[in-house]
Amino acid sequence: MKKLLLILLCLPFLMFGQQSFNFLHDGLNRDYIYYSPTNLSVDAPLVFVAHGFTGSAQGMMSYSGMNAIADQNGFAVCYPQGTADSWGNNFWNVGYDFHFGVAVDDVDFLESLASFLQSNYQLSSNNTFITGFSNGGEISYSLAFDGSNVFKAFAPVAGTVFPNGTINNLFNPNMPVPMFVTHGYNDNTSFYDGDPYDQFWGPYLSVDTLVDFWINENSLTNFNIDTFPDLNNDGNITISKKYFSSSTNNEVWLYSHNNGHNWGDSDIVIEQEIWDFFSLYINNSTDIIELYNNRKLISVSNLFGQKDINHTNTFLLYQYDDGSVEKMIILE
Repeated sequence: MKKLLLILLCLPFLMFGQQSFNFLHDGLNRDYIYYSPTNLSVDAPLVFVAHGFTGSAQGMMSYSGMNAIADQNGFAVCYPQGTADSWGNNFWNVGYDFHFGVAVDDVDFLESLASFLQSNYQLSSNNTFITGFSNGGEISYSLAFDGSNVFKAFAPVAGTVFPNGTINNLFNPNMPVPMFVTHGYNDNTSFYDGDPYDQFWGPYLSVDTLVDFWINENSLTNFNIDTFPDLNNDGNITISKKYFSSSTNNEVWLYSHNNGHNWGDSDIVIEQEIWDFFSLYINNSTDIIELYNNRKLISVSNLFGQKDINHTNTFLLYQYDDGSVEKMIILE
């Protein structure tokens, strides 16, 4: 059955459940966008989505497509914004060489903001997750190593780790955590194989080094390998490796593809895959599933069938695995 959703341009902005706020942390007014689907249940999950270097909360919300996934599955979304460095670029403090001496504690900021949102909006303190692109993926890694248990699972996209940077307890977290890594083999910004000699960002680790660490940390002994269909016939194959064990519920996923420094690949809806991973770790998920349709989003395209698109200010076709299609426009 096809379903058509039309959103009129004249409707109030707040109808979409999106609001911008400030949060005072360490004497700094920090910005973030909070998005809540209509009739969100009490104790609903919360997902943080962090932007990349020079990016913004608004920009991350625009191209990540996570609001549509939130509407479909009944969770809140927070798009936090980093601070501006001396060149005016928004960033997360993960230990870049040219940020040496910067004292902004973004790990504590995000953990404090998560706790505030959980309390203020009656969201689940057990079901809070974080993903992010590039520099946003790097702060996701930093939070995983922090071991505070504020965030339940982590999904860095096109990010890495700088062992000479701000992480004091690197490779010594307080507890094993679920980890979902997505990275392109042709990423020319954050090389898949890492770079121990980088003179700009600073030396950073390879994707396989990070994945292997979390596999060992979670004591995972089994894995499955699968290949996504090359829907566009462009040769940009995405391979999934999912590591698991009968002794723990934690899993480690690695999605590798032939594209570059991107938010996923054209053959997958990465925001849907990220939510599928997070949903494995939701306590009391039955109540949430009963309230929201459990369809899976398989494709987002514009009216011309193009998939690599901006998610705002244009009509989009959201196609689901039950054969239904929703047509909508999300205003920036």
